[in-house]
Amino acid sequence: MIRLIHDTDTAQDDAFALMIGLRHPETRVEAVTINYGNIEFDQMVKNALYTIEVADLDYKVPVYKGCRLPLIVPHDDSSYVHGKDGFGDVGFPDPQQQPESEHAVDALIRIINENPGEISIVAQAPLTNIATAVSMDRSLPEKVKHLYIMGGQSPYGPGNVTAAAEANFWHDPEAAKLVLQAGFKITILTWDLTMRQGRLSRKQLKEIEDLKTPQSEFFTKANAVSVKYVEKTHGVEGSTHPDSLAAAVAVNPDIITRAEEYFVDVEADSELTRGYMFVDVVNRSGKQPNARVVHEIDQEAFFQTILNSLR
Repeated sequence: MIRLIHDTDTAQDDAFALMIGLRHPETRVEAVTINYGNIEFDQMVKNALYTIEVADLDYKVPVYKGCRLPLIVPHDDSSYVHGKDGFGDVGFPDPQQQPESEHAVDALIRIINENPGEISIVAQAPLTNIATAVSMDRSLPEKVKHLYIMGGQSPYGPGNVTAAAEANFWHDPEAAKLVLQAGFKITILTWDLTMRQGRLSRKQLKEIEDLKTPQSEFFTKANAVSVKYVEKTHGVEGSTHPDSLAAAVAVNPDIITRAEEYFVDVEADSELTRGYMFVDVVNRSGKQPNARVVHEIDQEAFFQTILNSLR
């Protein structure tokens, strides 16, 4: 059994990533922790709770509210991409389940300490919750089975917020820097990998729509605004799914076909390159690798993982 915590700023693809964790036959989601990011904070909480309801499980998944601001810099959300409700403003109903009273950071520390070596984290948001948890309990990284991060960009790829930076790392580079240096076992799925191989074509999206399950209908409605944005802004067909890729790799590591271990850091001081993920591909720093960066995936296996979660 793969035991997961999803740390998320729940908009469209975050919800689809969560659906993979919730509905894979060999996983159990122990908690969902909400970090500020894509849209207004309390709406992201509602979105996570609603996604859990759509998943239609036979057990309760608790949702915990976490950090509402970055460690240092002011917050700027991404509602211009996702709509105010994160789902393209299609008007999904409010969830019945309520969030827990315990803070997400406290929940992370408690759950991981109660289950050392058993829990993997899918980090789909800025890393503020995880960085804060590590600041409170420095033993945490050695007790996490694996940390899958959607964030950053390869040395050869652009960011999606600035020319240098991907959104999750750009929103809180200090948190990303702390987490990368903390001692976790880390796999990183970058934004430019998603642009190359983490996209779904119009044909694949139609295959999902044709499933006609409650889960696929949710996906199709929520994803519509992403299709429009990606095709208009990036000039590519279909929609991009970076968070889903991180979740898919967490439940099925065989999706990875090529990855390398590197020393990785994040630029937190430069105005020009703030949030840039430095990947020491030639080991000029002389420092030991601290993360596995994924370069290539099995695209069909990735699509099938999404498809199976929506059947």
